[in-house]
Amino acid sequence: MIASTKPAKPASMLTTNLVFIGRSLRHSLRNTEALMMAIMLPVMLMLLFTYVFGGAIDSGGDYVNYVVPGIILLCAGFGSSSTAVDVSNDMTNGIIDRFRTMPIKSLSVVTGHVAASLARNLFATAVVIGVALLVGFRPNASFIEWVLAIGVITLFILTFTWLFAAIGLVAGSPAAASGYGFALLFLPYLSSAFVPTDTMPSWLQGVANHQPITPVIETIRGLLTGTPLDNSAWWAVGWCLFILTLAFVWSIFSFRKKAGRR
Repeated sequence: MIASTKPAKPASMLTTNLVFIGRSLRHSLRNTEALMMAIMLPVMLMLLFTYVFGGAIDSGGDYVNYVVPGIILLCAGFGSSSTAVDVSNDMTNGIIDRFRTMPIKSLSVVTGHVAASLARNLFATAVVIGVALLVGFRPNASFIEWVLAIGVITLFILTFTWLFAAIGLVAGSPAAASGYGFALLFLPYLSSAFVPTDTMPSWLQGVANHQPITPVIETIRGLLTGTPLDNSAWWAVGWCLFILTLAFVWSIFSFRKKAGRR
């Protein structure tokens, strides 16, 4: 008698996602150079702007309180950009074809990269805030304001991580994904991250005031240091949710186009 064989039962979405999140986290821990750079570059920029340029920009010595929220987002953006390279590597090295032969949802490989990047960047952000406190950053936020600020930072990281994941899916190679991601890292320099927008030329103020980074920075700055929030919080959340939705839909469409519908 020949024993009948049943087809393998597909793994649940939760199990698949957890497996791929663990895979991406292990890759992150092994790639210590990338993790160190994600931390060291924002810290070096903060020290540069605080001790080299800060005296010229604000002779009163309070520039560190102004610049830290921008450095936090720069840290988050730089760390998220590596997601584009990681996703592109998986899409071009043939491993997706292997995953498609398994009873799993292959899109979870992208979800794993996003979740691991979120955890990695929250850790890097905590280190940057710790260094900022050592060099003179003095927030006056309450516990609730800290929670809200961390929530905004987390939403921003998640948004741009999905955006970089989508870029990695459509890029032709990891090198191209890195180049596309690097272009987005210029946005904080065209915002209120390092100088008030009213000090910029009038034609540039329109760009700086109406791009997504500025309201996020002003929201974090207002929550941590008590500057006026006005309606920046609503714009910050609105921009992030809008970009997050577009990036998520773009990622699904691009993945199915390149890797099939499994």
